Amino acid sequence: MAVNSASPNSHPTLAQLVNGLMSDATLLLHQELALAKHELYEEARKTKTAVASLGAGIGIAAIGGLLLIIMLVHLVRALTEWPLWICYGMIGGICAIAGVALIYRGKQYISQIDIVPQQTVETMKENVRWFRKKTALRKI
Repeated sequence: MAVNSASPNSHPTLAQLVNGLMSDATLLLHQELALAKHELYEEARKTKTAVASLGAGIGIAAIGGLLLIIMLVHLVRALTEWPLWICYGMIGGICAIAGVALIYRGKQYISQIDIVPQQTVETMKENVRWFRKKTALRKI
């Protein structure tokens, strides 16, 4: 029969405190990594769905837009009796200007995308503060 030499009122040893601190830090790190992985997975899933929908929509809209542009060129030709090459040039220039404007707008939207998982960053900062506070208290 083993006899417990530590009394119930005794304080934990330094090794026990360090071991507990390391255990807590390891558990916290694993939880933070799991949270980051989950956040990244969710964002990747949303991105995949959005890209597939956008790709299909862009493809179909491009075909429809091309046909409408050809129709518009021939409409201008019928109304003005200008040479066909002038009608294509005029409509092509208008489309080029509109395309540049849309590209500029898209670049502005892309610059606002934040790929860093903000919730994980905030909880990591909080954990660092907690860890520093706990280690400072242990030194006292």
